[in-house]
Amino acid sequence: MSEQRRIRVLDPRLANQIAAGEVVERPASVVKELIENAIDAGSRRIEVELEAGGTRLIRVRDDGSGIGEDDLPLALSRHATSKIVSLEELEGVASLGFRGEALASISSVSRLELVSNAAEDPTAGWRVVAEGRNMESRVSPAPHARGTSVMVRDLFFNTPARRKFLRMEKTEFGHVEEAFRRQALSRFDIGWTLRHNQKTLHQLRPGDDPVSRERRVAALLGKAFLENALHLDLEASGLRLWGWVGLPTHSRAQADQQYFFVNGRVVRDRLVAHAVRQAYRDVMFSGRHPVFVLYLEVDPAVVDVNVHPTKHEVRFRDGRLVHDFLFSSLHRALGEARAGHSGAGQPVGDAGEEEAAEPAAASAQAGEPTGIEERSPRWQQQPMALPGRDEEGSKVTPDRVRAFMEGYRALHPSHEESLLTPQVAAPVSGGSGVGGAAAGVALAERQAGRAGRRPPLPDADDTRAPPLGYAIAQLHGVYILAQSERGLILVDMHAAHERIVYERMKTQVHGGRLEAQPLLVPVSLAASPAEVATAEAEREAFARFGVELDVAGPETLLVRQLPVQLSDADVEPLIREMLGDLERYGRSDRLEAHVNELLATMACHGSVRANRQLTQAEMNALLRDMERTERSGQCNHGRPTWTEMSMKELDRLFMRGQ
Repeated sequence: MSEQRRIRVLDPRLANQIAAGEVVERPASVVKELIENAIDAGSRRIEVELEAGGTRLIRVRDDGSGIGEDDLPLALSRHATSKIVSLEELEGVASLGFRGEALASISSVSRLELVSNAAEDPTAGWRVVAEGRNMESRVSPAPHARGTSVMVRDLFFNTPARRKFLRMEKTEFGHVEEAFRRQALSRFDIGWTLRHNQKTLHQLRPGDDPVSRERRVAALLGKAFLENALHLDLEASGLRLWGWVGLPTHSRAQADQQYFFVNGRVVRDRLVAHAVRQAYRDVMFSGRHPVFVLYLEVDPAVVDVNVHPTKHEVRFRDGRLVHDFLFSSLHRALGEARAGHSGAGQPVGDAGEEEAAEPAAASAQAGEPTGIEERSPRWQQQPMALPGRDEEGSKVTPDRVRAFMEGYRALHPSHEESLLTPQVAAPVSGGSGVGGAAAGVALAERQAGRAGRRPPLPDADDTRAPPLGYAIAQLHGVYILAQSERGLILVDMHAAHERIVYERMKTQVHGGRLEAQPLLVPVSLAASPAEVATAEAEREAFARFGVELDVAGPETLLVRQLPVQLSDADVEPLIREMLGDLERYGRSDRLEAHVNELLATMACHGSVRANRQLTQAEMNALLRDMERTERSGQCNHGRPTWTEMSMKELDRLFMRGQ
């Protein structure tokens, strides 16, 4: 039996090295901490210089307020800071750092030297280093311009076990560059410089106007990011969200271009990640990741940043409000990026607080545009009907679609047909089985007559072309070729029509609350006390989706009712997933996702197929429906529905003008 050791106080160096295990993981961690100190000092220019990926040397220099001679002995002490002095300040902290651990931890695993000057006289600087087992500070005079320079040499020289975990120079520098990129995106008003092995890699000018912001984003993430991103700026309920979100077609194989900032602090939060994932769910191809640079501004008092040593995570006082605001804002922005209306620099938003927080589906249900200007009534004449034949030319019987629509009309007898309501094809003389222009105008007149208004008529003086132009041909029975003001547009007709049918079905089904039916035999679930508590607290959330969930005992739940569309679903895992989501995020979309999967399958079977010959009027009708339909740039599986080649690209292809 080993000898029992007595309790003793750790010596300062060992205590700091233990703390360094949480704060200092690799050179990138050091760079992050030093840059945050420089930002908190009010710097307007920050320079970062590295050697050997940061393992040999890290130098961070700023022009901030500096540290006075009297405070320098405490600068390298643990739990010493000038940023907070009370619990009240911690609860509303606006600075990036506040624990006072970074410099002490870094100095315990490296050779650290700090030179600073709080005066305007460049000869009035002072140097401080921590030496000896007890980390005693030694201060000496050192000329330095106003501001601070921190030199970190030979990282982990005295902790060889930690040094073994460092990777190759290129890998470590990649992590440092990513940390630099995140900080540079957090403050546009600061000028930034990054050098590695005496080579300048980034030199970013300060500027907080829209043009300067876009210039910096393009410099750090590439021009392709901005060319395929939507700019948004929305406010609601004391929250403001602004920045750039990538179009679904501009996705990546890994989540390496996702930047989210809360009050200027870069964070990686699972609540935020869940809200973003939900917003992109219907438009992102499987296995791909969206790109975004987003800034959330909230009252510092409603967000807790003191939940993780590296301050990468935050906790919101009202997580459900934040989650719903993020989801609805992004969902609305992506929905407004309709065919022909996407591109960088186009702001989405500038709406009032209530409008900004509403999901796009509400606007679609009311029959109102959701922020996209309708250009010309004369493109909105013909509906696109369901096809009559499949790819092999055999007769298609859209029984599932017809049964769904008949069941829906039985439940909603007051439902009005619209131009986007899926219609079983009727024979048309001289056509190919798809409703043409005359049928479209007739349906529009019937709809307008029931609503007490006339259908929109073409404006004889309006010569503007629609965003997707006019159809000129059909290629191999698969693609529609259209001529627009900008050049040539190619449309995958099946994918485009699939999205149109799918969005209309979603609006009909989710327009109110999902229709539900009682189960003949209630399903009993064994649940943990936490799941039972969540079920009781979120009873209204379940009821909103047509689920009746009762508590039958301290560890038993009973499912008595489900949505009609999910009567054959596997109940137990679905309810458990919903309970988990509600507990973690305050919101669950599991039921909606299952219903949408069914609707997507029906839309796929009920959409125009390849090798289906369309008339020119039918092709133009499909283009006009795309321009009206949310998320029409992608099919239900996340694949693009159309692409464009500008006249410049075509001229370059054929070397015209060269």
